[in-house]
Amino acid sequence: MQRVTITLDDALTDAFEGYMDRRGYGNRSEAIRDLIRDRLHAEQLAGQPEGDCIATLSYVYNHHERELAARLTSAHHQHHDLTVSTMHVHLSHDHCLETVILRGPSNRVQAFADAVIAQPGVHHGHLAILPVKTREEAHRHGSEDIASASDSHRHLHLEPLA
Repeated sequence: MQRVTITLDDALTDAFEGYMDRRGYGNRSEAIRDLIRDRLHAEQLAGQPEGDCIATLSYVYNHHERELAARLTSAHHQHHDLTVSTMHVHLSHDHCLETVILRGPSNRVQAFADAVIAQPGVHHGHLAILPVKTREEAHRHGSEDIASASDSHRHLHLEPLA
């Protein structure tokens, strides 16, 4: 880790310390690291729209809205290759919350999220997206003894960037 010194004017320092208090940061260094990471991730997403990402899409919808549940289900099935998992929560007699874990090219994840959030009857849609490096790795489980039932398979590993 390297020590970096910066100079801020009083107004910016006060605003930054207010930000730290609201977000619960215990020190300036961690707050600055997070802000830098956020900007670098945003820049990476803008510069490499086909780059891989992992994301969460959360939204609330009224399940009584005409055909909305069917449209949402259809959209998810049409993009099944992006979906890792979905959690569905009944908030009330009328409203449901869904949180979807997505994985794939950033531009496709963003387009899918935009299409879901734009559906009439969907409210409070939010996409949190994190660019990642992907690598595929093969390995075995079990004994190397031929008589045992070894299982060889591949895994996709995702690593957050910087």
